[in-house]
Amino acid sequence: MVEVGTRIKVAIADNQPLYRKGIRSTLTQLPDVEICGEFSSDEELRANLANLQPDVLLLDTDLSSNHSTETARAVKQQMPTVSVVLMTPNPNDDELFDAIRSRASGYLKRDVSLDELVSTIRKAAAGQHPINETLLAQPQAAKHVLEKFQDLSWGKGVESFVSPLTPRETEILSYMAQGYFNKQIAVKLSISEQTIKNHITSILRKLDANARTEAVITALKRGLITLSK
Repeated sequence: MVEVGTRIKVAIADNQPLYRKGIRSTLTQLPDVEICGEFSSDEELRANLANLQPDVLLLDTDLSSNHSTETARAVKQQMPTVSVVLMTPNPNDDELFDAIRSRASGYLKRDVSLDELVSTIRKAAAGQHPINETLLAQPQAAKHVLEKFQDLSWGKGVESFVSPLTPRETEILSYMAQGYFNKQIAVKLSISEQTIKNHITSILRKLDANARTEAVITALKRGLITLSK
C-alpha cells in the first residue's frame, strides 16, 4: 500500500511498443505517478520485476503465449505487495474468473478511458481491489463467475469461518452476491447507506475476508447463501 503523499510506482508489461509509449506518456503527466519500468515479454517481466519494486503492474493479458493470469499469479507469489491490473482486449467472464483467482487487483479493457485507468491505479495502490467493482457491477457476469467458484476452495477464509452471521447480514450478503451496490441495498431494506457499510464491515470480519467478492465466495462455499436463479 502506497503511503499518502508518495508517488505511485507503476510498471508496464505489454508487447506492443506504441501502446506502452501511449500509457507512459499519459501517466507521466500525473503528479502522483512514476513509471518505474517497462517489459515487452513474460520472461523479461519475471526476470526483472523484483529489481523495480513497483506498487502497481499494468499487465497485458496477451503478453505471452501462456495465459497471463498465470503470469499474474506468479507475480503475486514473487511479490505479494504488488497490485496487478490486467489489461485485456476482449473482456469475458472466464478471464475475469481467472483474474480473481490470480489475486489481480484490477481487470480493465485495453481501450479504457483515462479517468478509469487512473482511478483503478490509485485504488490498487491504496490496497483496494477495484476488480470486485468490475464483477459486482455486472449481475449476470457476477452470477456466472460466482457459480464457477462454488466448486472451488477459496482458501483459509473458508475453513477459518467461526462467527455466525446475523439474519440481516445474511440478507445483505445475498444482495451483494446479486451485484447490488450499497445504495441499492439500503433502498431495498429501507435503512441508511452507512448502516449497510457497517454491516459489510462486520461481514468481512466474520468471514475473514479482505473484500466483498471473497466474502461472497466464502459464504457460497459454506452454504450461507445461494445464488438467485
